[in-house]
Amino acid sequence: MHPLEGLLISFQYTGTYSVALFFFAAYPIISSLVWITTSLFFVFRWERDEPDATPPDRSFAPPVSILIPAHNEDAVIARSLVAVCAVDYPDYEIVVVNDGSRDGTVRQVLPFVQTGRVRLIDKRINEGKAMALNDALPMLRGDIVLIMDADAEPEPDILWHLVPHFLSARVAAVTGNPRVRNVDNFLSRLQAIEFTSIVSLLRRSQRIWGRIVTVSGVVAAFRKSAVQSVGGFSPDMPTEDIELTWKLQRHFHDIRYEPHAIVWMTVPTHFRALFRQRLRWARGLMQVLRRHRDVILHWRYRRMWPMFIESVLSISWAIVFVAMTALWIASWAIGFPPVGASPLPNLWGMAIATLCLIQLALGTLIDHRYDRGIWRYFPYAVFYPLVYWAFLAITTCMSLHHLFVAPARQSITWNTPRTGREA
Repeated sequence: MHPLEGLLISFQYTGTYSVALFFFAAYPIISSLVWITTSLFFVFRWERDEPDATPPDRSFAPPVSILIPAHNEDAVIARSLVAVCAVDYPDYEIVVVNDGSRDGTVRQVLPFVQTGRVRLIDKRINEGKAMALNDALPMLRGDIVLIMDADAEPEPDILWHLVPHFLSARVAAVTGNPRVRNVDNFLSRLQAIEFTSIVSLLRRSQRIWGRIVTVSGVVAAFRKSAVQSVGGFSPDMPTEDIELTWKLQRHFHDIRYEPHAIVWMTVPTHFRALFRQRLRWARGLMQVLRRHRDVILHWRYRRMWPMFIESVLSISWAIVFVAMTALWIASWAIGFPPVGASPLPNLWGMAIATLCLIQLALGTLIDHRYDRGIWRYFPYAVFYPLVYWAFLAITTCMSLHHLFVAPARQSITWNTPRTGREA
């Protein structure tokens, strides 16, 4: 036997391997149980009635600004503006900030400007989404600002669900409920299940914990004065939405999740586009954790500890996932069945699979009231662990170095081509 083969086999009988194997199995089980139970608290507290049974409170209707940052969005922005112009609310303005687009984005927006329904801020140089938002904020009329992606289509009643939260002076942001519009292939249907059973469920849980890891970049309403008080969006961060979420909560502002605030979005339909998106999200989370790593050291930030610890644990699990997979492949290659590698019929493997499907089913059950057709895509849930756990693990490991390297102090520009079918 080659010495490396003996080392590989003997390592699987060490305490280190046992701890890694336990964490690899226990983390998804425990996290699913936590998400399921805490999200149910949210449902019983705020979602027990049918959406149409109790109309939203319309006694509070301050002026609102809907802000849409755009860069090379000519394939999708007109459709989005049609939906935004149909929003039912007495006092709101629509502002598009074009950030150096090289296509026909401005040409698509101009007909709406000429009708008087839309204002256009036309920046000729691409300085990035965060800079575009920061430049537009002082020009807005409302102190409540709904920021949406240029391919998003809101439901007409979206503002009636978001605005009442701002009656509380502590509320600085409310994130909405993005739903997948382009469910026309395997990958987009898988993401429809993800946003239903993972993203929405996790935001419900985090709302119960007291702090939310990130608002949705697709749709979120902000108190303009609160955003400006923390320095606005950070131009040097690839995920300005995550960074602003943490900054606001560090200043003890409250951030909420509103599942009734529906917006329809376009998701990537090709693996390459999805991989680039998730790599950017992973990089952004790493940089946010690095910048705000001191929250774990101060008692006054204790309400942020759950989301910090959960983020660190998810990163650790991704590392273990990649390491264990590589070790098991190597072990099988030399003809030695890896210790604890077979998920079936092992008890922990069955527990993980069962809880994963329960979680996905619960999310679908909760959100089907907002997206009636979502049940049709539940059979795709069986593929979720295979596809997305691999995506999570690989993109996380590829972004690890950002935990230790400070981001460059320069504005990050954006280039997100849209075709009307993928983001």
